[in-house]
Amino acid sequence: MSERKVLTKYYPPDFDPSKIVRSRGPKQVGPKLQPVRLMAPFSMKCLSCGEYIYKGRKFNARKETTDEAYLSIKIFRFYIRCTRCSAEITFKTDPKNMDYECEKGAKRNFEPWREAKLAEETDEERLDRLEREENERDAMKELEAKTLDAKTEMKIADALDEIRTRNARNERAGKDGEVATVRDERDLERERQDREDEERARAAFMSGTGDKIRRLGDEIELGAMDGQTEASVSAAAAVAEMPPPPLPTFKRTVKKKTDFGAKLGIKKKPSLV
Repeated sequence: MSERKVLTKYYPPDFDPSKIVRSRGPKQVGPKLQPVRLMAPFSMKCLSCGEYIYKGRKFNARKETTDEAYLSIKIFRFYIRCTRCSAEITFKTDPKNMDYECEKGAKRNFEPWREAKLAEETDEERLDRLEREENERDAMKELEAKTLDAKTEMKIADALDEIRTRNARNERAGKDGEVATVRDERDLERERQDREDEERARAAFMSGTGDKIRRLGDEIELGAMDGQTEASVSAAAAVAEMPPPPLPTFKRTVKKKTDFGAKLGIKKKPSLV
């Protein structure tokens, strides 16, 4: 079993250290990039896929020292990749505002120095900004007014169409004042078929002499109804002849005691008194 931590290495018998040639790779061109582990200093949105990266997410980044400086303070640039689409995102330090500045690949959700600029603006700048906002609001109000005007015009046009239709219907009225209604051909055909069906049914239930034919079920039902009427009349007469029920009394009645000894065959001794 081999050792976990190897302290000595094996050299074969034919090993010649003079054959090992020491060579150096090409020098790196441009600024030196140092791999570092960092957390996102601010929340941002990727411009490639729209992924939101929250503040404090950890990344394996590359750190670059730029030639820029602010009051002899070096500015560093960091390269990270989006967690969803692997697009490159760069941001650098901002010593002036004691913050970071997003450069490429993403958009910052909130920039605190904008609030500071708004707090430092003069009265004229504030008036100009309010005037611009008011103009934007006026544009929205104008758009709403146009929409309301369009709806009103549509309602007026519908009302005019209805008035024209009513006037045309009144013009088609007859001499006696009856309005000639225009019916659909389908409705007329349906009414004609209904009339024909009614005539066929009436002719089928009429005898040769012109009398209406009764069904057996109708006669049975009539007889049953007559029988039920007679039974109900007789029952009402019987109820009328019955005597009225006795009135309830609240007098206390003494119940006779049960002789259990006689039931069991036990004879009482005669009293000597």
